[in-house]
Amino acid sequence: MTNELTGTIGYIDLGTREIRKETIDSLTYRLYFGGTGLIARELLRLTKPGIDPLGPDNVLVIAAGPLTGAPVPGTGRSAAGAISPLTGGFGVGEGGGFFGPELRRAGFDALVITSASDTPVYLWVHDGEIEIRDASAIWGKTTGEAQDIIRAELGDNLIRTCQCGPAGERLVRFAGIANDVTHYIGRSGIGAVMGSKRLRAVAARGRQPVFLADKDKVRELGSWFMRNWKDLSWGLHEFGTTGGVMNKQVAGGLPTKNFSQGLFEGYQGITGQTMNETVLIDRDSCFGCPIRCKRVVEVKEPFTVDPRYGGPEYETLGSFGSTCGIGDVRYVCKANEICNAYGLDTISAGVTIAFAMECFEKGILTPEDTDGLDLRFGNGEAMLEVLQKIVRREGIGDLLAEGSVRAAEKIGKGAISLAMHSRKQEIPMHDPRQEWGLGLGYALSITGADHQHNMHDIIYAKEGKGADDARAMGVGAVPLPPLDLSLEKVTLLRTITKFRHFCDCAVICTFMPWTIFQVVDLVTAVTGWKTGTAEIMAIAERAYTLARIINLREGMTPEDETIPDRFFEALPEGPLSTSRIPREEWERAKLAYYRQSGWTDRGVPTEDTLARLGISWAGKHLPKVD
Repeated sequence: MTNELTGTIGYIDLGTREIRKETIDSLTYRLYFGGTGLIARELLRLTKPGIDPLGPDNVLVIAAGPLTGAPVPGTGRSAAGAISPLTGGFGVGEGGGFFGPELRRAGFDALVITSASDTPVYLWVHDGEIEIRDASAIWGKTTGEAQDIIRAELGDNLIRTCQCGPAGERLVRFAGIANDVTHYIGRSGIGAVMGSKRLRAVAARGRQPVFLADKDKVRELGSWFMRNWKDLSWGLHEFGTTGGVMNKQVAGGLPTKNFSQGLFEGYQGITGQTMNETVLIDRDSCFGCPIRCKRVVEVKEPFTVDPRYGGPEYETLGSFGSTCGIGDVRYVCKANEICNAYGLDTISAGVTIAFAMECFEKGILTPEDTDGLDLRFGNGEAMLEVLQKIVRREGIGDLLAEGSVRAAEKIGKGAISLAMHSRKQEIPMHDPRQEWGLGLGYALSITGADHQHNMHDIIYAKEGKGADDARAMGVGAVPLPPLDLSLEKVTLLRTITKFRHFCDCAVICTFMPWTIFQVVDLVTAVTGWKTGTAEIMAIAERAYTLARIINLREGMTPEDETIPDRFFEALPEGPLSTSRIPREEWERAKLAYYRQSGWTDRGVPTEDTLARLGISWAGKHLPKVD
């Protein structure tokens, strides 16, 4: 163990079977940190413009961060990124569990995987070594079955895995990556990239300690958390994120029937309270975290749901529940099991099925198109059958496995107006008509629509921890109302998303009740770097600027940075029926975001901005402008 923080990246060429290791020096580590930052750097360096995301020239990066595996709650996450097969641009996602810390204990901060194997393989990462092993025994298996086979083959039940599942093998464009079966890196279709390389899994086991510069300070922060988490996060323990169903319904913004409504008559059947009283049998957790926010459910009729595959969070209750017009939590639990067992993003899967349901109700799709299924809103049996067809790429499922936008383009007949997406990634379960800054964040996201590295306006609409954190980051104007697109809201959006991007570089959980000052203290205690809020915000800005350059290189324009027309219309009933997002203010706010970020009016980072961030080298990757 050195007394300076460095890191090791493993480079694996699956075509030639060459494996090599490189050490990240302390300065490089400090600039890019890990997670999103390291992934964006590697993709910009190693991919060429215009490649096929499902071809061998794409690069898959699996990355932890310098805080991963530190003995405090929230450090159990890891990230994976590539050129997204769903959007064609920068793709990244994060997931919890135990794989990230195990990867670091095995001696690696990141894996960079290039080319493609001719046959199914998995990586065995242990004690500073990487082996490429035959995966024929797990190809086609569910995630649970594959993990069991790997552990049995290697003789260790403490091995941690990340894997793509059969949906990734079949190149479903919104396939995800499972950490430990139930913790998902869901968005951007990174599981399909993993499948395209015939890399079914990565298995990790290690005993190397994680570097801690100041063990006493780390211990002090961990002790504070253990003393205070019940007061600060008990609701998250009790309900996970499922409390969002009731909150959104009361506010009139619960995504319903493909976002055509904000109130769902069957909402009581999918609330967190209903889950707790009917199907919840346990709670699961991530590395080092006492909150145990993850749901574990069991259903015995009218079908069985295996508790091994966890249970639905709010996003899944919304995407397969209200968005599909289904008010029976058992059907949502079954959909969640299918997605976790076969490797699908529940958001894109549910919203894509809801899109197909609206097409069916409007006569754009007929029973002949849907393999005879009555694909109306509320039909739980049809929803589950279509989901299985997506996994198998069979019939209507083969079309929908391409995502809602590609499916709409093939269907025609005006179907594109019913695809709820931003830059081809389906909208999460937070209606932008309820939070205008969030909607702008969808459009400006580095990945297409995403709620995790976004700002949720309602958190900053009143005094409390959110407003206090914003002030600590230098925002002068808080609180601000949710239905607002002022210059002050743009400043708030940029600031909060920067902090969330830092969390994705550090790969730490954003649900933890740390203050920004405690996060800074944690970074200093773990790394030994004397840092502050200014540096961690610069790390974040550096990361998303590199990701933006990739998107610009792949042809993204300001015209692409928008949300569907539906969201510029008022909801038909409820508290939000008297307001709509004004397009003129939207465009002004987007331009203000560009200018505040140090970009041109076409959204291109200037030379001065790149120099300020220490990434002038990335300017050569920007498209030439006449």
